[in-house]
Amino acid sequence: MTLQQDIVGNAMQMAVVSLQPGQTVYCEAGKFLFKTTNVTMETRLGGPSNPGGQQPQGGAGGMGGMLRQAMGTAMQVGQRALAGESLAFQYFTSTGGEGTVGFAGVLPGEMRALELDGTRAWFAEKDAFVAAESSVDFGIAFQGGRTGMKGGEGFVLEKFTGRGTVIIAGAGNFIDLDPADFGGRVEVDTGCVVAFEEGIRYGVQRVGGLNRQGLMNAVLGGEGLSLATLEGSGRVILQSLTIESLAGALKKAQGGDKQGPTGGLFSTNAG
Repeated sequence: MTLQQDIVGNAMQMAVVSLQPGQTVYCEAGKFLFKTTNVTMETRLGGPSNPGGQQPQGGAGGMGGMLRQAMGTAMQVGQRALAGESLAFQYFTSTGGEGTVGFAGVLPGEMRALELDGTRAWFAEKDAFVAAESSVDFGIAFQGGRTGMKGGEGFVLEKFTGRGTVIIAGAGNFIDLDPADFGGRVEVDTGCVVAFEEGIRYGVQRVGGLNRQGLMNAVLGGEGLSLATLEGSGRVILQSLTIESLAGALKKAQGGDKQGPTGGLFSTNAG
């Protein structure tokens, strides 16, 4: 059953979801806005493929099944804790007719509904997930120590598999592109990546060499020492606003970021 949703608003969008009787949608804790009274809300530790606190139907598997389920839930919660994600999901199910639920991200920006057909997974930046149908599985993907340490945002990614609709959010405005249209590779600020399809190769590279120009790029260019690389053929979603630039602007407006003409590595925070 396709999730009926309408993304509304401009600077701070929200997703208004219409649920058919018996249909369930889940969100990350903190992304819920409102619901109609005929929609039930339940908080669980596990994701849809392993809903914490739910016993196997019909007692299937007995004590062994319950133990495996508990271990699976603990592993899932542990992964999310390691990734700095919310530990719980909220589930919404419509009863007694069509129901409505509203969701939003946590930053001013756009939202996007992605349709999964079961053939390709989607990967998204940490905290991009807003809500999804119960037929979509949510997981954590670790990109590996080397990529993560250099890329910051790239170490932990959210992974969506299965069939159905998943709603994500980002900061600023979105742009969709395919690296294949640009010679097979694009290089972007590590904080600009919102999501990409399975098949896109994600990596991180140093900005220039360890020479005068490379140091100028890192210190004065505002991009730090690394850029994210996206290679292959598939859909990529980028955002125009990074969390770091938003935080820096707010800190500067409050007088808490004393920057000289060089900024970057020479910034100092007022105590």
